[in-house]
Amino acid sequence: MNTTTPPANATLINPQNGNLAFKLFSFDDNSHFDHLQRNNYYSLIWITEGEGMVKADFSEHKFVPGMMFAFSPYQPFMIATTAIKGTVIHFHPDFFCIHKHQAEVACNGVLFNNIYEPPYISVDMKAAATLTMIAEQMKEEIQNAALGQYELLVSYLKIFLITASRIKVVQQPQTLVEPDNVKEPFILKTLIDSIEQNFKSKHSASDYAESLNVSPKTLAKITKAHFNKTITGLIAERIIIEAKRELYLTNKTVKEIAWELGYQDEYYFSRFFKTNADISPQIYRETVGFGRGA
Repeated sequence: MNTTTPPANATLINPQNGNLAFKLFSFDDNSHFDHLQRNNYYSLIWITEGEGMVKADFSEHKFVPGMMFAFSPYQPFMIATTAIKGTVIHFHPDFFCIHKHQAEVACNGVLFNNIYEPPYISVDMKAAATLTMIAEQMKEEIQNAALGQYELLVSYLKIFLITASRIKVVQQPQTLVEPDNVKEPFILKTLIDSIEQNFKSKHSASDYAESLNVSPKTLAKITKAHFNKTITGLIAERIIIEAKRELYLTNKTVKEIAWELGYQDEYYFSRFFKTNADISPQIYRETVGFGRGA
């Protein structure tokens, strides 16, 4: 029986373009994350020791040991702390596309691209044992360039993502059941449904306040209290997520995507995208790619 400890750093590079495809490593300080990150791949950061603050998008989240953060390509984040240890998994959409495998993994809209919930889960001891075992298997497999290596690594990654997504599903409802005002959960749920149904045609906060029959000020207060975001911010995030999905999965032109998302002016939409994603639609497509992921 081979008892060799797997290496702390395991990386696969895409031979076609030289970019990172998959990487799993352990860290024992904050040097990797003490500056703003805007990566063109997905990241899972599992903190096993240390406390501090994670800044993601326009929000801040306190963390303690056992928390795992999930970030999508080009989602800005950084970690502020003095001491930290944990494990990281990076994977590019070319290596594994969560959009194409939504029916199998169901992590899109749960772990990733979830604008209504904080970007983290709390991993208990039982889940930690499972996730650690899977991570160790991935490390070992990367060192074993044998037949079916890619397929086996993707299988391990799927199991990791499914396990984490199940944890998130169980923990998600807790954020919407605690308001003192019993009307607020209904308003929040209705707002979420309304944004999901209308974000392509309704882009202003007043549109949603009117449809919910509440004042813009009241809705803004409730939204800020429970999502720590403005209504305008929520709408913008939802539009950007859809735009990124279209840029990745299709060969539609930016003009076509803009039109489908309710923008008649392609150049205005491109500026809107760059303001919110910190990258142009074309560069996003070139660096994340369209339809190439497995």
